[in-house]
Amino acid sequence: MFPERFEYSIRGPVNRFIEDLVANDGDFFRAISAGILKLILLIEGGLRLLPWWALILILMGLAAFGTRKVGLSILVGVLMFGIGVLGLWDRMVQTLALMLLSTALSVAIGIPLGILAAKRPMARSVLLPTLDVMQTMPSFVYLLPVLMLFGLGKVPAVFATIIYAVPPLIRLTDLGIRQADAEVVEAARAFGATDLQMLWGVELPLALPSIMAGVNQTIMMALSMVVVASMIGARGLGEQVLSGIQTLDFGKGLEAGIGIVILAIVVDRITAALGNGAAERRRRA
Repeated sequence: MFPERFEYSIRGPVNRFIEDLVANDGDFFRAISAGILKLILLIEGGLRLLPWWALILILMGLAAFGTRKVGLSILVGVLMFGIGVLGLWDRMVQTLALMLLSTALSVAIGIPLGILAAKRPMARSVLLPTLDVMQTMPSFVYLLPVLMLFGLGKVPAVFATIIYAVPPLIRLTDLGIRQADAEVVEAARAFGATDLQMLWGVELPLALPSIMAGVNQTIMMALSMVVVASMIGARGLGEQVLSGIQTLDFGKGLEAGIGIVILAIVVDRITAALGNGAAERRRRA
């Protein structure tokens, strides 16, 4: 048995820190929560304003734009129609809104941090271990402080999803910039490009395929959080799966699971197609 005199629990200090944060900065976190909730409802409202067939056509158009392949576009349309046939359209819209906002915030956070990691070795040495912790820490652990700060509902689900989904985007942005073609970079420097011109005109375009792969991974990881998000009050396809588990209704859970798989396939194919299209256009340029 391990000697008790060497034991030290961080439970008390951590709990006091979170409690002080809630007590002293509760208004700040409530304001953030209200803003995020408005964004989610705005996205949901916009998606619901679209007729079901219009949303399907938009997704088909994105798939066609990325690949110029009619077959993939038709597949996307058939799969999305299948979600409606299963009676999961409204729940799919809720899940899609949550995923879109989480992905947008992840991109807004992840790409700048990836650039910082690529440009500053000191920042990279701090960020990489932090990302390791974010990816390996069980999601239920960081759900507790998020719940205390933001309560139940969609908002804590967004923050939990960002924590889980943003690391691959940071890593792949960092990797893409550091692996930019050295000859192209040197040529740009020889022409007198400033650091900012180098970043926007050379390094980011060269890193775009890697960044798009990071966005794709972020979206997939955000979708993988939908069931966990349902446990803290986020509605959507995950809630249907959770309900099926709680009532031992296998058919209900399977339907929602199929809906999640379909949405994942559609989004994965579209983002992969857009990333490949961007890479192809860069090679032709």
